[in-house]
Amino acid sequence: MLNLITKLVLKPVAKAIYRPVIEGLEHVPRKGGVILASNHLSFIDSVVIPLTAPRQVYFLAKAEYFTGTGLKGALSRGFFTSVINAVPVERGTYRSAAASLEQALGILQQGKAFGIYPEGTRSLDGRLYKGKTGVAWLALTAGVPVVPVALEGPADILPVGKRIPRLRKVTVRFGEPLDFSALHGQARNAKARRQVTDEVMAAIHALSGQELADTYNERPAAA
Repeated sequence: MLNLITKLVLKPVAKAIYRPVIEGLEHVPRKGGVILASNHLSFIDSVVIPLTAPRQVYFLAKAEYFTGTGLKGALSRGFFTSVINAVPVERGTYRSAAASLEQALGILQQGKAFGIYPEGTRSLDGRLYKGKTGVAWLALTAGVPVVPVALEGPADILPVGKRIPRLRKVTVRFGEPLDFSALHGQARNAKARRQVTDEVMAAIHALSGQELADTYNERPAAA
């Protein structure tokens, strides 16, 4: 029921309010497993992509979003389940990271579209950071294409530290699918993973035009 409301009500209303500029929809395969690999500027990125993509896109989200109690917990679960199509995962350790990739692989093997941010976390300065190789492991293991995605404007809609979205322009660009079938089965090869990841990030950069940061984007240390 919530998914139907999202499709018939939320998507049209959100598009009417924000009037997003959407480019390259024809590049997104309408069926079959596919990875949508995007730059990451705001928490709201995971709302923008599902609302503008031509098919359902699944994301991973930390389990805490699904375990709350009372009305707030119910609203959180409903939002992450129906709007973002999120799958809950535990985070913070190598084991949990490996389990997350396995869950993502399962989504792709079911012929679904999976969204991922190769940078790992949001860019607070607007630069495009070096990609982590999880996206390559998924592409090479599942044998699916990767569609690069560039977002422009989400950080203005919901800046870091803000809770209420603002009315700002947003642009979503879907690039041509990247085919890595020649390297299929080489997911354990670190050199192959790095090559694929770098190609994905180069495609995202070509769409976004962001300044490049030749380093990984690490999460700020907790105070």
